[in-house]
Amino acid sequence: MRVPLSWLREYVDLPATETGHDVQAKLVSAGLEVERVEQLGADLKGPLVVGRVLTIEELEGFKKPIRFCTVDVGQANGTGEPQEIVCGARNFAVGDKVVVVLPGAVLPGDFAIAARKTYGKTSHGMICSGDELGMGDDGSGGIIVLAPEHEVGTDAVELLELVDEVLDIAVTPDRGYALSMRGVARETATAYGLDLRDPALLDVPNPNAFGHPVQIADPLGCDRFTARTVTGLSPEARSPIWLRRRLQKAGMRPISLAVDITNYVMLELGQPLHAYDRSRIQGAIGVRRAERGEKFTTLDGAKRTLDAEDLVITDDRGPIGLAGVMGGANTEIDDAMGTTTEVVVEAAHFDPISIARTARRHKLASEASKRFERGVDPEAASAAAQRTVDLLVLLAGGTADAGVTQVITPSAPHTITVPANHPDQVAGVEYGRETVVRRLQQVGCDVYGQDELIVTVPSWRPDLTDPNDLAEEVIRLEGYENLPSTLPKPPAGLGLTDRQRLHRRIGRALAGAGYVEALNYPFIGTEVLDQLGLEADDPRRTLVRLVNPLSDEEPAMRTTLLPGLLGALRRNDGRGSHDLALFETGLVFRPTGEEHKAERLSVDRRPTDEEIAGIDAALPRQPRRAAVVLAGAREQAGWWGKGRPAHWADAVEAARVIAREAGVELTVRGDRHAPWHPGRCAALYVTVNGEETLVGHAGELHPRVIKALHLPERSCAMEIELDLLEQAGTGALLAPRISTFPVATQDVALVVSGDVEAADVETSLREGAGELLESIRLFDVYAGEQLGEGRKSLAYALRFRAGDRTLTVDEASAARDSAVALAGERTGAVLRA
Repeated sequence: MRVPLSWLREYVDLPATETGHDVQAKLVSAGLEVERVEQLGADLKGPLVVGRVLTIEELEGFKKPIRFCTVDVGQANGTGEPQEIVCGARNFAVGDKVVVVLPGAVLPGDFAIAARKTYGKTSHGMICSGDELGMGDDGSGGIIVLAPEHEVGTDAVELLELVDEVLDIAVTPDRGYALSMRGVARETATAYGLDLRDPALLDVPNPNAFGHPVQIADPLGCDRFTARTVTGLSPEARSPIWLRRRLQKAGMRPISLAVDITNYVMLELGQPLHAYDRSRIQGAIGVRRAERGEKFTTLDGAKRTLDAEDLVITDDRGPIGLAGVMGGANTEIDDAMGTTTEVVVEAAHFDPISIARTARRHKLASEASKRFERGVDPEAASAAAQRTVDLLVLLAGGTADAGVTQVITPSAPHTITVPANHPDQVAGVEYGRETVVRRLQQVGCDVYGQDELIVTVPSWRPDLTDPNDLAEEVIRLEGYENLPSTLPKPPAGLGLTDRQRLHRRIGRALAGAGYVEALNYPFIGTEVLDQLGLEADDPRRTLVRLVNPLSDEEPAMRTTLLPGLLGALRRNDGRGSHDLALFETGLVFRPTGEEHKAERLSVDRRPTDEEIAGIDAALPRQPRRAAVVLAGAREQAGWWGKGRPAHWADAVEAARVIAREAGVELTVRGDRHAPWHPGRCAALYVTVNGEETLVGHAGELHPRVIKALHLPERSCAMEIELDLLEQAGTGALLAPRISTFPVATQDVALVVSGDVEAADVETSLREGAGELLESIRLFDVYAGEQLGEGRKSLAYALRFRAGDRTLTVDEASAARDSAVALAGERTGAVLRA
């Protein structure tokens, strides 16, 4: 909304010294978004005067028509002699009053005017168009031709109101009243503590049976319709300068007198209006819903197919207007009122939602629809119609018809009951009842009561619906800047939960192991599941789909962390970072099929425990997981030696790092599981409640997956479920007891069948060694001809230590032999010779 300061002063007696920036500061403090203050005419310097064209000589021999004119400018040029001016425009004639800029003046854009020779003549100034004066498009498309009554030599800067300040306000959807001079003036008067001259306070005649007939078929879509008729309009009447200039400053183009007046009243009062050529209306004016597929041509010349939800204005022939959006071409007022002498003025109130949907459906946003969808004051319709009639009578010489049509659907004003101290509680500031009542009355509310206030909301504020809205009005008018800055005082908590501690420990451990955290959006599509090579019955293909996804390509919630991490790996590799180790911890979403639809909760109280449990039951299972991906070099080459590429064993080791932080022992077994390479895939197990439970997988990705996702060769990945690790853990980690006694190391090499899992051998050695075993580590795997086909050798380092003594060689050897014996019994292992 563009608000000229000169127009605003008509409704509020602002101090003469107040500038646009001063008003801007006040309105911003009151909560309006005044984006800027435009200085009109700031770079304009006279003399700029009214002149009368005396003679016009057509100059021949040039590529375009050129005219040499003499113009009477009175004493403005200091001599009283006619001013000689060369001009290329052709929309004026001898005797016309025009705007003349004389040498020495400066026009907008730092365009200095001086006498100069052109087209064989000397031009002493310019005859001006609206664009040259910074007025914008005035609809004439050429030189400004003034009304005959303006005297020659009159200062045109003042006449055309070229110097002004315009406030540009970004009106939010809840402040529809600010799309009018009336609404902004009310805010300005409140901000300055001044009286408002409300332009809607007019004497309006009572409705009678003599007005143009109106029939409302949809009272919910149109709850108020006022129709007034003006006859005897002068075909020669034109919009006066002050009217055209106010429209231009407000950002609208002057068109014709009747249309300009309706636009002017809309800007003044916020009530959109429409004027119909009475001679083109057949029968009563009606309001109804359109018939599906009904055709209608709007004022912009477009033929539109209507929807059954559209609200239309009709006569006996059919639609003559798209209600609240745009009128129809079949009742259009003739431009410049060439033939229209009688008009019917419509001032109605339509359902905001209906108008908004119609405007969007037809992609036809207008100044009217912009106001209706934000909320228009229904009580202002009669005053707006009266104001329009008064201006038509005044400016077009018309006569107001005695008939007044007004159709109203009765409705009670909206009232809100609110404690008098509610704004105090919301703001944390003690305003007091008197301040609360005074501020609400300034907004336009009627307030009754003492400790409990009964507030009647004004008709122009449909956004005020509950006590918090009223509290906001009090707070903003008292000044947001006056709210004290206070730190919240949260109650003492119990610290982090065990799950949170584990989550943080794992993040720190992986970062310490050289991984970089990469957070990804939790959305996926089915295409990436195909690229991962998941079978049709894989549980990871059972997705939670979103009703309103951010992207149609990713309409579901992730069931695994790998798609996001692998996408990050691909992007970084494509940008030149080839040695990568990334990790992520987060939730995945695994529906069980037992979820039910959640109930919609009330917002006026805290949900009960049963309601919260019901919402939880409606959600899918959301386990927390950790995942890593690796590519390129895991260890860099340098003076210290050769580097090495990332290997599937590094992915397994990342799982062990996580398991150690959870305080659990991880069992690793070979497996076949997409998207990993079938020969380089490890299944990860822990013991939960006495049972061995699968918690994740690690290894090298399948070559087909690498090709489909455009990943670096031999990329590796690991994914593990943290909730199961937490269940398998022993709770808080205990600091290790450090023994002062020496360690005894025993190495054993065991020959087993090639299909025996190393994890099974390690488990047997650990159990057989007993309590003296401190650690066990597989340090070598060998397979060769001397062992025989289908055989392999596993070499382990066993570390023994006692907490209360130094172990003897016999004790260490006995523990080793016991471990080997149990491994031989369970796995068929024999000591390698």
